[in-house]
Formats: sequence, C-alpha cells, structure tokens
Amino acid sequence: MARMKFLCDAERCIECNSCVTACKQEHEIPWGVNRRRVVTINDGVPGERSISVACMHCSDAPCMAVCPVDCFYKTEEGVVLHDKDLCIGCGYCFYACPFGAPQFPQAGAFGVRGKMDKCTFCAGGPEKDMSDEEFKKYGRNRLAEGKLPACAEMCSTKALLGGDGDVLADIYRERVINRGKGGEVWGWATAYGRPEKGPAGQTAPGQPGAQPGPQPAPGGKS
Repeated sequence: MARMKFLCDAERCIECNSCVTACKQEHEIPWGVNRRRVVTINDGVPGERSISVACMHCSDAPCMAVCPVDCFYKTEEGVVLHDKDLCIGCGYCFYACPFGAPQFPQAGAFGVRGKMDKCTFCAGGPEKDMSDEEFKKYGRNRLAEGKLPACAEMCSTKALLGGDGDVLADIYRERVINRGKGGEVWGWATAYGRPEKGPAGQTAPGQPGAQPGPQPAPGGKS
C-alpha cells in the first residue's frame, strides 16, 4: 500500500505561492485559514531558499498523540485526517505540530476559536466520499477521484511533489544525481570545507585532490 507524502525541493521553489492559491481555490478555504504557506529564509540575501509547508502527514504524528478526544485518524494510504464533529478546539495539536499545520477559523483563546482545520492531502474526511457534507467540512476529495493534491499539480516548477513516498524519494534521488552534487548534497563539503585553490585554480599542495608535483630526474637533476 502506498504511503502518501509531500516533498518540496528548495532548489526549485520560486516562491510564487501558486500552491497556496490552488489549495484555497480547490477547497474554498475561509479567510484567515492557511492550510499551506510558503516560508522563505535568508530573504533577499545570497543563499535565499523557499519551501512550501503544510501538514506532512507524519508516520508517527504528534497531533494524534496529544489529542484528548482522539479526533485524528490515519487512512490506509498514510494520510492523517481528523473528525471535526469530535474536535473541541483545545489547540493541543497546534502546540504539538512542528510544522504549524493546525489552523483555526477565529482568533482568541483556544476553545472558542472553532473547529481545527488543516491540510487533508485532498482526501476529504470521514463523511461519504465526494458528498456535499464532506466538501463543506473538509473540501474536495481529489484522491477519491483518482487525482493528486491540487497544490502539487499546480506547482509550475514541480518543486512541490505529492504522492507515494517511495516514488517521491526516487524522483528526488534522480534530481540530486543530475545536479552533479554527489555527496555534497548530504553536507560533506560544508562539514569538512573545500580544498584551497592555488594559482590558476589548482588545488594547493597537501590538500585533498592535489596533483603530485614534478618528480626529480634520475641522477638528482630535475
């Protein structure tokens, strides 16, 4: 059985927010609730990177562990969903989630913010698939229609991917190989530094990767 996951390639994300717009459009998300958002670090300086963030549908979801009414459940495909009829709006899931995925439609103290809302991986909720009641509470059930999440399909650079976790891992592995970064993608160059360059870009003697210098000729003459 497939394990549905999201993957965002920071080397491809251009911060266009099309994923955010697609999510709101597809599910008619109310104002103030953001099931998906784009986070940018080092904004405007060298090394700037952006990544699209939503519920990551964790294999060991902390929100499920802390919910006092057990409103969370996991589908056979590994999608983490919740039952709004059971949710009491306590906010425990909000504090437990490292991605800030749980959203609430109102401001104020927890308990009066309303029912929690979050990314459903376009898989709807506990109601009958593709029913009006399911759409009103959770949005469109694209998985039941045989489609992928709208955010991933709308991504113009295919930075955001959604689907079987094993397939996504293969796609990202191929991208890394094609980029020619090799082991650098895992941080070896950052951890151990880069070889110092000598004249004309040559690696300095004694550094890893340096070419051996000229050897003396027989008889002591070079």
